[in-house]
Formats: sequence, C-alpha cells, structure tokens
Amino acid sequence: MNDQRATRVTAYCVALATFAVGLGAVLGVRGPLPALAPLLALALLHLFAENQLTDLTAELGSSAGVMLCTAAMVVFRSDHSALGVFIVGVAGGFYLPQVMKWEWRKLLFNCSMFAIASVASGLVFWAITGTGKASPGLLLLAAFPTALVYAVANVVMVSIVVMLATGQRLRDVISVGSREYLVYFPFALLGVFLGLLYLDYELALVPLFLVPIIVARQAFSSYLALKRSHEATVRILVGALEAKDPYTAGHAERVADYAHYIGLELGIPASRLERLRLAALMHDVGKLVVPNHLLNKPGKLTAEEFDIVRKHEDVSVEILTRIDFLAPVAPSATSEAAHFSPVADDRGQPVEPHIVAVADAYDAMTSTRSYRRALSQDIAFAELRKNSGRQFHPRVVDALISGLRRRGEVHGAGHELFVHHVSAPRGHTGSAGLGDLLPEADDVAAEPTGR
Repeated sequence: MNDQRATRVTAYCVALATFAVGLGAVLGVRGPLPALAPLLALALLHLFAENQLTDLTAELGSSAGVMLCTAAMVVFRSDHSALGVFIVGVAGGFYLPQVMKWEWRKLLFNCSMFAIASVASGLVFWAITGTGKASPGLLLLAAFPTALVYAVANVVMVSIVVMLATGQRLRDVISVGSREYLVYFPFALLGVFLGLLYLDYELALVPLFLVPIIVARQAFSSYLALKRSHEATVRILVGALEAKDPYTAGHAERVADYAHYIGLELGIPASRLERLRLAALMHDVGKLVVPNHLLNKPGKLTAEEFDIVRKHEDVSVEILTRIDFLAPVAPSATSEAAHFSPVADDRGQPVEPHIVAVADAYDAMTSTRSYRRALSQDIAFAELRKNSGRQFHPRVVDALISGLRRRGEVHGAGHELFVHHVSAPRGHTGSAGLGDLLPEADDVAAEPTGR
C-alpha cells in the first residue's frame, strides 16, 4: 500500500471512529442506560468470540458477532437501550494481537464497524418487535432483516477500506464480500434463542453461549485444515513446474492475478473466483512431462517438437481430473475450451477457459522467455485486440485491459520485476499461441498453446 492510499485509509478510519463516538455520545445522552450485568456478560462474550474466531475467517468472526449482538437486542429490547447494543458491538473490535502491536487504525475501524452495524441492525429489530411482549415467532422473523442489515453494513464498511487500500472498484470488492451474507442468518436466529434464554436464566446461562462459539471454531478449523491441504497440493505442483522451467518462475501466480482482475471486471460471482484462480494456477501443470530443451528452445519448434509440447494439455487434464478438488477446472487446461469461436450468444458457455487463455497470453508476451525478450505492454494490448474475436474472447480482452489500467499496473519491457539474462530475440510475440511457437507459422494468430 503506497503512502497516498495509506493516508486515505487512515482518514477513513478516523472519520468512521469520529462518527461512531458521536453516535455513542448521542445514545448515552438521549437513551436509557443498559443493565450492567448483561452488558458486561455480552460484551465479554463478544470480545472472547472475536479473539477466538478472527484468526480463522472473516466470515466466521462476523457471524459470531451478529449472534451476540442479536442476543443483546433481545435482552435490551424492553427499554430499547441502543447504548447497550453499541457497547456490546464495540467490545468485538478489540482483537488482542492488534492491541499488543498497537495497530490503532485497525482497532478504530473494527470497533467502529461493529458498533455502527450493531446499532443499525438493532433499530431494525426493535422497529419490528416493539417494546412490549412479543412472541418468539415474531422475534425469529425479525432476525432475518436484522441479519441482512448487519451484513450489508459490515460488508460495505470493510469493502470501502479494501477499495481505498488496493484501488479496486467498490462494486468488485462488495461482490467478493457478499458471499458472507448467508452466513449471518443462522447465527442471528441462534442469537434470538440465546437472548430469550438469558432473560429467563440470566448469568447462569452464560456458559451456554460458549458452546456455539467453540463448536463453530472446531468446525471451521477442520474446514481450514482441508483448504490448507488443497493449497499445499497446488503449491507443490506449481513449485515442481517452476523448478523444472526457471523461465516460467512466477508465471502461474501472475496468470492467476490477471485472471482474478478479469473475473472482477466481468462480475463473476465470488463462488466462481476461487475456481478461476485454481484453473489459472494449474493451466500449465502438464509441462512437467515436456523436455526442458523444448520448453527453453530459443526459436521456432519443428512440427514434431510442437506435437510433443501440445501433449502437455492431455497430461494437464489427466493430472487435474485425478485430484478431486481440481477436477472441475480440468477443462481450462485445453486449447479447445479456450479458443474463441464467434457465436450469436455465448452467455451459456463457460468463460473461465477464455479468461485463462487471455491472462496466459498477456503474461507470455510481457515476460522474457528463452525464445523472446519481453514485449511492451502496448504491443501486448495491440496483439490481444488484433486477435480479439478470432482467437480470444472480446469481452475477456477488454476486461483485462481495463482491469490493468484501473490499477495503474504496467508490465513488459522495462517493467519486469525479474529479468532473465538470455540472448533471446526481441521480435514477434512468441508464446501462448502467438507466433514463434508454431512451426512454419506465417500468421501471428494461432492455437493458444504456450511454453
């Protein structure tokens, strides 16, 4: 994060905290004070929950928060003590590792975010249920819009920070964060039950609050362990490929980054962005069986050599198909799936293979390879546009270019992070099906098979 973006993030966190402090002051002056015992109990439970769960996933931490804040709404409903809900929300922002390191911006943001989201959703809950006697059915029904308001407020405030820190469009960040929405509802319902039980049994019920927190932690710990094992599998395969061919070091990671940019520009749902990332990381895994002298040959391949290189696609599909969690991305490793053929309506066709093909071609052109030095970004853009609608999907090409320009990223000649010192020519576009790869190729446009 550069200095300008850091300044914007700081200003936003301070502004949000100022608003939260003002809101708390108004609630303290104009509203009734909460009962001390439930206030301390729920605030400490929220603090405990966030420090147990924040290190696992943001979704889980937020879910535990909405459970305890909803319980506070039920407990303080009779007198509408919004200050009680506010304080319970603030308590969740004190993540102890951030306190120990004195990461004050994060502390300001987290405390303010939880407080504002809690009060906003609490007002919705009380507007529906009122202050008098309400049936459990009505309280449970009110939990749905309450959880939605809490989720929207939480996601929007977090997304603004991410936007300011990274330069991404707000709608793109919200699109990724919106996958959290459904996680809030069951925890809000549980919060209603716990709040009702607390009204009957008071502090004797506090240990029961710990049960869903601990169970959730164990469940998500198992989920994360499985996810880490998947990541380890991917890293091993990518590492083996990069160890075999030093000229492609970092290539898979860059292709995954570019594919992510394209996916955001095209509005791909968050649930498919992870699959797209895996497809990009694994698209060249079959090159493990291609001899190094062909991968690093400084010049065009013969027809026989080209056929050998092309076999890496079949190997990629075979490897990915045999690994359960990677099987869905296997089609993205084939040139047939990635090659664009103009049709009247392509909306029913999977776009992931086209995204990987464009990202792969762009990185190949803007990186120095054994057979060709890096081209400039302008030349790479021109080649992609020239073959748009013939070899590459037009919308995907436009999405990559707009995504890179939006982020101010420049790649290619003069902008490479790692330059391999090779006596490679500068001419032609080279890999990923553009020119030098094909035997006796006269046309730049070709099959999207690279090396």
